[in-house]
Amino acid sequence: MSGARPAAEQNGSTLRPSLGAFLRARRERLRPEDFQFQRGRRRAAGLRREEAAQLCGISVTWYTWIEQSRTTAISRETLHAIADGLRLSRAERRYLFELSGRTDPTPAGTPCDPRPLRALVRAIRTPAYVIDRHWDAVVWNRPAAKLFVDWLGGRQERNLLRYVFLDPSAPRFIVDWAERSRRLVAEYRADTAGNESDPVRRELLQTLAAASPAFAAAWRSQQVLAREGGLRLFATAGGECSRYEQYTLRPAQDASLKLTVLVPQP
Repeated sequence: MSGARPAAEQNGSTLRPSLGAFLRARRERLRPEDFQFQRGRRRAAGLRREEAAQLCGISVTWYTWIEQSRTTAISRETLHAIADGLRLSRAERRYLFELSGRTDPTPAGTPCDPRPLRALVRAIRTPAYVIDRHWDAVVWNRPAAKLFVDWLGGRQERNLLRYVFLDPSAPRFIVDWAERSRRLVAEYRADTAGNESDPVRRELLQTLAAASPAFAAAWRSQQVLAREGGLRLFATAGGECSRYEQYTLRPAQDASLKLTVLVPQP
């Protein structure tokens, strides 16, 4: 039977997230004078497509195709250019990459700011710490420093992987170190998959692979795991075992940071 499509089908296509619709709405909300363009007489509000393309450093034709959803072959570099050119917020930038099916690594030159989390971490009564995109500890509380004496208790080296694989005390302190360390490498691989070009990541991998056969073997295994919680066991000075349930959270303000909280278990 011929005729118009059912209303539900039409509504479904309208409600489906569209990269083109998102970019068009964003462009129309921007004021020309904020970008040193003459407002003049315009048929529609916001920037013209050629102005948006100029700000993004791409051709008008290519920008038009993207906004009209006529292509899905959009590189990360182009997405970065669009995010910067249209001055997208952090949330808008993340949404842009999600709609494009791409991973948006935090630019290597953009440092995270863990300061807003300090009060939260200090308020937690059990061991808690925050690591950044390089897995360097940037915030921790006193219980964490007391538990991880050789990592957070005064040493200059704050990288979690360097501690686990290069500190001679780690295999004695972390119960079932061989399995825990392998899982840690798999979690790091998954967590930093979009940062292949990050020079800090490359240097860390090269250093660990050269200094630790265990790390080199774990990295060659290509295992991938999500950063997860679960039971963690640590050997105490008296030869006993302390048990913690680990919870790992990502702050909404900066997804490149990870907050880990260890809750003592009987």
